[in-house]
Amino acid sequence: MIRTHLALAALILGSAPALAAPSFIGDYSVSFLGLPIASASFKSSYEGEVYTINGSVSSSGLARLFDDTTGTLAARGRFGPEHPMPDSFRANYTYGSKASSIDVRFRDGNVVSTKVTPAPKGRGGDWVKLGKADLRMVVDPIAATVIRAENLDDVCRRTVKMYDGELRANLTLSQVSKERMSVTGFDGETVTCRMSFDPVAGYRKGRKALEYLKNRAQINVTFAPLGETGVYAPIYATVGTQIGTITIKARRFEATN
Repeated sequence: MIRTHLALAALILGSAPALAAPSFIGDYSVSFLGLPIASASFKSSYEGEVYTINGSVSSSGLARLFDDTTGTLAARGRFGPEHPMPDSFRANYTYGSKASSIDVRFRDGNVVSTKVTPAPKGRGGDWVKLGKADLRMVVDPIAATVIRAENLDDVCRRTVKMYDGELRANLTLSQVSKERMSVTGFDGETVTCRMSFDPVAGYRKGRKALEYLKNRAQINVTFAPLGETGVYAPIYATVGTQIGTITIKARRFEATN
């Protein structure tokens, strides 16, 4: 269960975006029912339209007693006219003594290769298979919430086609509210989007966690602007699960040079 929580956190936190010339860092805490379960940090930069993002996530607090998990994520790509166009995405996770990795390569918004280690086990008849069309014009989990928009009101007006190396899902954002927030490195207006989660392929039918995320869970993500760059990043989020709510909160959200 802790690994599921960390995966959800990585999906949302993987978006700490880049500034025009300086680098940017976002440090986050992840809690479940008020108890700390993970921490994460993302550093990013871009030159022109090209972005580079590197992050780490690890279990913390009582969670480490049940599932000692650490992971690193890396992504590179460029901003297209409508959404990010990834070039590569890589994630490495260690659960206790077990290690796994995901390496996805893209070209012009389309997936050209996926390597998962260890290789996934055989799938049964209840598995929703990926088709070629499912892997066209998609983004990785990190690029999924790297948002370039004209203003706060434009941030939530989008549906993102996300692929994490196995699961393809649509993430549809709709605006909930705007408010002022303050954390280390940021003090200003933010916008909160409700995120609907719709699995498309690469999953097992009837999986309770996914059914809950699709039909019952409330996922809210608050985005903050980065200066005059036109890029917006998550600063706060809540994710409803079958057994409680995950809260993700930025402790630091600032340019580093």
